[in-house]
Formats: sequence, C-alpha cells, structure tokens
Amino acid sequence: MGPRYVAYRVRHELEKKAGVLKRRFPENQPLKTFVPLVQWRADAGTFLFSDRKDIRLKKKPTPQLKQKAAAILEGRLTFFSSLEIDLGKDYDWLTNPDSGFTYDNTRHWSQISDLSSTAGDIKYVWEKSRFSYLHTILRYDYHFEQDSAEWVFAELDSWIRANPINCGPNYRCSQEISLRLFNWSYALHFYRHSPALTEDRWRDYQHYIYWQLHHVYHHIDFSRIAVRNNHAITETSLLCLSAFLFPYIPQTKQWAKEGRRWLEEEISYQIYEDGTFLQNSMNYHRVVVQVLTLVLALTEKNGNPLAGSAYEAAYKSVNFLLQCQQLTTGKLPNLGANDGALFFQFTDSDYNDYRPQLNSLHLLLTGENLYSGTGVWEEDAAWYGIRPQKATRFAVLNQTQGFVSFPVGGYYLIRDNESLSLIRCAKFRNRPSHADNLHLDVWVGEKNLLHDAGSYKYNTSKDLKRYFKGTQSHNTVIVDDLDQMLMGERFIWYHWSEAEDVKLTENDEYYTFEGTIRAFGHLARNVRHTRTVQKKKGANTWLVTDEVKGLPPQHMIKQLWHTAYPEQADLRVLTNEADRTTETGWRSTHYGTKEACTQVAVTTENRHIQTLVQTT
Repeated sequence: MGPRYVAYRVRHELEKKAGVLKRRFPENQPLKTFVPLVQWRADAGTFLFSDRKDIRLKKKPTPQLKQKAAAILEGRLTFFSSLEIDLGKDYDWLTNPDSGFTYDNTRHWSQISDLSSTAGDIKYVWEKSRFSYLHTILRYDYHFEQDSAEWVFAELDSWIRANPINCGPNYRCSQEISLRLFNWSYALHFYRHSPALTEDRWRDYQHYIYWQLHHVYHHIDFSRIAVRNNHAITETSLLCLSAFLFPYIPQTKQWAKEGRRWLEEEISYQIYEDGTFLQNSMNYHRVVVQVLTLVLALTEKNGNPLAGSAYEAAYKSVNFLLQCQQLTTGKLPNLGANDGALFFQFTDSDYNDYRPQLNSLHLLLTGENLYSGTGVWEEDAAWYGIRPQKATRFAVLNQTQGFVSFPVGGYYLIRDNESLSLIRCAKFRNRPSHADNLHLDVWVGEKNLLHDAGSYKYNTSKDLKRYFKGTQSHNTVIVDDLDQMLMGERFIWYHWSEAEDVKLTENDEYYTFEGTIRAFGHLARNVRHTRTVQKKKGANTWLVTDEVKGLPPQHMIKQLWHTAYPEQADLRVLTNEADRTTETGWRSTHYGTKEACTQVAVTTENRHIQTLVQTT
C-alpha cells in the first residue's frame, strides 16, 4: 500500500478523532442558491438530453416495466438488483431494513462507522439513497407516456428533510453522494419543464447539490489515496462533469478542471494495459464501464472529450469483458468482489446480463452495436444519447476462439466452440479481492458448470466472509482448509499469492495451460502450486493436474470443485490414495442472497492430484 497510503490513513484517523473533519464539513450550512428556476430552464447547460421530449427511443410499454414501476411507486424497492424489500411509502432513509437499526441523523458523518455489528451492513441504508430506482420511473413515464414528476420530486424532498447537510449515514461515502447527484441530474433534466418542479424545490435542490459537491471535492483524497478503486473513478467523474451538470455553480469551473485531471490519472492507473481492472472483479469493472460511458458521452456532447488514453482504456475494457462473456445470456464468470451495483438501470435486463452496458460503450467507441440482431440491451444507449454513427475511433470487437490471454490482470481463456474455460493466474499489482489464484471457471453453453461462489455480503459472519472471499469457495487447491493468503481485516489480505510462470501450448488434440504460483506464504516460505489444464478440442473434457511443492510433510492438500449442476459435471479422480467427499457449499449470484451448491473435495497426503472433468 505504500507510505503515502499509511501516512494519509493515520492523518485521516487523527483528524476524525480530533474533530477536524467535523469542522471541515460543518452541519447547518448557509443556504446556497445561484439562479432562479426560469433561468435554469432556459439555460441548463448541455446534458445528454434537454428534457423527456428529446430522448430518441421507440416507445415499448412492456408489462415487465409496468410491474417494476408499480412496485417502486408502492414502496417496494429492489436492493442490489435482486432482493425486493417493502420499505413502505414513508421510508425514513435512515433505517437498515436488514438489521432494523436506525441511524441518528443529528450525528456528523465522520462519527458514523460503516462497519458495525449492531447497525448491520450500511449498504442497506445507502441503496435507496443512490436514487438509481428513479431510472425505472423515468423509463415508465417515457414508454407509457405518464407523468410521475410530483412523486419523483417528493422523493427528493423527503430525502432532504431526513438528511441534514453532512449528518447521518448518507454522507459517509463520497461515491454514494456522487451517484445520488448523477441520478438527480437525470430526473431534473427529464422533468425540466414539469410544473411539479417549483421555485421552492429548485431552491432546496441547488442548496443540497452544492454542499454535496463541496463534500466530494474536499474529501476526494480519501478515495484517491486511501481507497483508489471504482470509488475514485466515480467521484472524480462527478467533479469532471460538474461544470456541465451544474454550470450555474461558479466553483465547478475549478472543480471540473481538477476532476478531469484526476479522472484521467485514475483511468490510466486502474485499467491495466490489457484492459483488465485493478479490483479483480467483473462487476466492479462493469461499474467503471457505466461511469466511463456517461463521462465520454457527456464530454463529447459538450465538445470537450477526454484524452485519447481514456478512450483506449475504455475500448480495452469492453474487449476484456466481451471475451469472458457468454453471449446468449450476457453473463460473465462471477469473479471477484460483487456488491450488486448497477448504477444506471436503463433496461429490463437481468442484473447478470452485461450486454446493455457493454453495448452502449462499444457503440460510443465504434459507432456499431456489439451484438447482432435486436434485444433488450439496445435501450441503454439511448439514455446516454448514443446512436450508431459512421465516424468512429475503433474497430468493431468480436469474440476470439482458442487461447485469449490477459497476462497483466492474470486471466487466461480457452474458448472452444460452446465452452469457455477461464483460469486465474495473477501476479497482483494491487490489493487482491478474493483468494482465487488458479481458480478454474467452466462454462458449457449457457451453464456455468464449475463456478465461482461470488461475494454474498461484505458485513456478515466471520465464517461466511472467509468462505466467499477465501480459497474454499473457488475451484483450486487449499492446504489444511487454509486459504492461499492470510485474511486480514475488511478487504485486506497478507502474504499475497503470486503467479511466477505461465505456459500456453496447443496441438491437434489439446489446448494446454500450465501455471505456477507462489502461495501459502503464511505456512512456509517456498510453497509452489502448479496447475495444468488440458482442454480436449471439440469435446467438453478437461484434465486438471495440481502439484504442490515446498510444504512441510504434516500438511494435507485438497482440490475443490463447485457446481450447481452435479448431475452434469462428471468429476473423476485419477489419483490413487485420494479421498473424495461431497459436501454442501454456497453460491451467491446476487449480493445479499445465497443458495446451496455441491462442493466436491479431493484430499490426499500426496502433493499431486489429477481429476478428469467432463459433461454427462
């Protein structure tokens, strides 16, 4: 993490304890207004669309959209893109519906912990305050030619009454503030000329927009130094776009200038040369794709695009995620941390379908849709104002058969007809997410035959946190039920595993991957795990050989496999004197939910295990 990180964290904690943060971000801020409503309506700056009449999209009033909107209007909200919770029509914005704990909105945000066994997972309070659900209401109004403006602005009014400036849990995270302002911007422009947007409301909205922006700008070092992941990209994106989104605020000229520089720095740092992402997470990579789509679309529309390096990184990101994708469902392997985030919900697609987001960015970059034919993914682009065009920067992308390697991020793919094999073999540049080195993910058609378990919850029991983040929930090898790395607090790992060698060979019969990692450094200094995967061409057959060297003699090794299709995943152990057991494991395809799966464990005192994997 480096001395800069350590020095900042120490200073930040001291400032928090000494009350410096409370003085820097005071409560009861004086009212800040800038322009009257009539002036803003006449000159609101250049957004992705001027109002609801400016959206270029064929109306499709589907029953699914109507049902989703009806649930929201009745107070039933879908959390983390999967879990419907009835908050009621008068939700207080402060109560965790999972734990029942209600936060104190008179306490300064710096005095509120985001990790508390009493309060529970703070993400349950943040979820509605992101206002991502408003996109469903905007889409409903557009496609069904309805007007929910009064309801939408009443939601903003309710939030403002419950969340005094810099008080309560909803100021705890600057990324949450940034998302809130992005989503408020969509609503304000969509209903720009609605009678429901009154002068009194506009006065309050300016005040809260200003002080939330002020908060993000003056606390940006936390995400740029202490966190430096998708949070930093989201927050610097807000600052970069602030002069376009809120041109009536004079300070945004300076904030946008600095925000653009910071954002371009973060993109160059966080998106690696091969298009992989420093968080080692498919979903967080999609988060970045959504934010970059918004930034690139809005900066282009204002005639001030980002540097070419940002476009290169965006293009390589789309390529990486496309190569990992199952095309007919849009799904990807459930690798890395996954908190259910989907910031901008512009289609009725399932959360695990990445096609809408990848198609929008691809369309912006190449001028053409990423997927053939028509589908639910197409609407997403219209809400960014992106349309097909001839003049483009990049060539159209396609999936590649055979070996596809992303060595910087540590992903190795074998795409052979209907199957996809993905092997993790990473030398981590940045903090690992899960202890998943040499994990093998196998897809046959639309089925994820051998899967990654996912994340479940960030704030849950110690055993469940260790299971989902740790090696036990991955298709690789553990030693004495211990992880490849030593788990620390929160998102920290010690003794990082590290790829040392990768060999890819191909002949007429097989694709062969051979990778070696240094691992289990908390057990012994020179432990090496080598995995060889031989994929038979034209057949759903994989021969997997694991060898562990450097362990003291008293240790046992265990090869693990996880499947939701036990009747179709045929696992034949070829190693003598190996004990095979079938247990119940866990799988989480959406944040906050889990389901049982089959976990097969092959244990031996030897340092060598060979298993034949095939479909039945």
